[in-house]
Amino acid sequence: MLRGKWWTIFKDPELDSLEDQLTINNQNIKVFFENFMAARAIIAQAASQFYPTVTANASYTRSGGGSKSGGSSTTSAAARSGASTGTAVAATPITAIMASLSMTWEPDLWGKVRNAVRQAQYNAQVSNADMENERLTEQASLAVYFFELRGQDALQKLYNDTVVADKKALDYAKAQYDTGIGDQISVVEAENTLQNVQAVATGLGIARAQYAHAIAMLIGKNPSSFSIPVRPLKASPPPIPIGVPSELVQRRPDIAAAERTMAAANAQIGVEYSAYFPALTLGAQNGFDGSKFSNLFSAANHFWSAGPSISETIYDAGLRSATVKQYIATYNADLYSYRQTVLTAFQQVEDYLAQVRISSRQVIQQRQAEQSAQKFLKLEMARYETGIDPYVDVVTAQTTLLTDQQTVITLEVQQMTGAVQLIEALGGGWDRSQLPSPVEVSKAAPKAETTIQH
Repeated sequence: MLRGKWWTIFKDPELDSLEDQLTINNQNIKVFFENFMAARAIIAQAASQFYPTVTANASYTRSGGGSKSGGSSTTSAAARSGASTGTAVAATPITAIMASLSMTWEPDLWGKVRNAVRQAQYNAQVSNADMENERLTEQASLAVYFFELRGQDALQKLYNDTVVADKKALDYAKAQYDTGIGDQISVVEAENTLQNVQAVATGLGIARAQYAHAIAMLIGKNPSSFSIPVRPLKASPPPIPIGVPSELVQRRPDIAAAERTMAAANAQIGVEYSAYFPALTLGAQNGFDGSKFSNLFSAANHFWSAGPSISETIYDAGLRSATVKQYIATYNADLYSYRQTVLTAFQQVEDYLAQVRISSRQVIQQRQAEQSAQKFLKLEMARYETGIDPYVDVVTAQTTLLTDQQTVITLEVQQMTGAVQLIEALGGGWDRSQLPSPVEVSKAAPKAETTIQH
């Protein structure tokens, strides 16, 4: 079985270093990590409903009204200012001070809160599996880009060597022409062959630069300040431990995410079913109400209240029934999505197994074709030098050899990238046992875990 740092089976220290940098600096992985932290916080939010809510209240009001005289009221400025106008007397302002604690609690009689917590826990597991799947995707992309870049280096070396060989062929054609043995058309053909190869050799730098920039992005570096030394691809794909195919459902984080999504949908049905039952709320209040701060907390100003309340929806025009049906349908959709994810996983494994197996045979055959092309060029060059064949036949042999050599390199790159994709399809060494349990995701995350250095 693959374990841990799966890329070490390629035995390339440079790839190992880049993968280690990706694990720390990849911005997409950081996004999924923060989503996982948010999902864990939602569990705490849901679990808080198990407990009562306690509220502290305090208020201070001072109010007054118009003056009174013989049972009638006047709002004249004189009365409000306390001036005496006939028998009118200014109203005394009223001060009201209140301080209290109130508590409300809805016991989880029908499992609404329990199912909400379960749903949040399952969603947190989904978020963790999504993070691991993203990590695997980014790691595999880095390895693919790395081997593609090394393939470009191999092609660059091939074309550089071909340029040198074609220059020698051009010099020979010119020498033949200068001595009167050869003709001008041979010189022109040699020049054209050299120019075409030089143009292709120059263009290879574009793809290499793009692969290097892609790697820089994955490891969180500015592409303008990042470079990878030139080193042609020489590696061969290592034997990849396949394991038992039936265990694939336990080794892919995307399958684990799909299964946990299904579990969360099931818990949501339980939340909605609780709406059919009455809601019981317990409430209590304790405090003091007076007109002066000096004696606010005296026994005469104390008040309290406590008691339950119950409510039940009698008629909702089918709202609850429709809501439950909605989430049952959502669960069924998640079930089919889970099955499809499993089938896709098996398909991908079989696809890349076939690619690795068949491409390995194809590389051997193509190398044999390359050897034949080299022999063809050697024989044709000898015939040209003895004047039997025209130079155009040499050009044909050169093109055949270059094409075969280029195909060999392309197939070797496909071998390496196919091996990486097979490892990705197998889960990259991840195992369902690494998925945190509902209890583990419910624990408060340590400060060091929730803080990422930028």
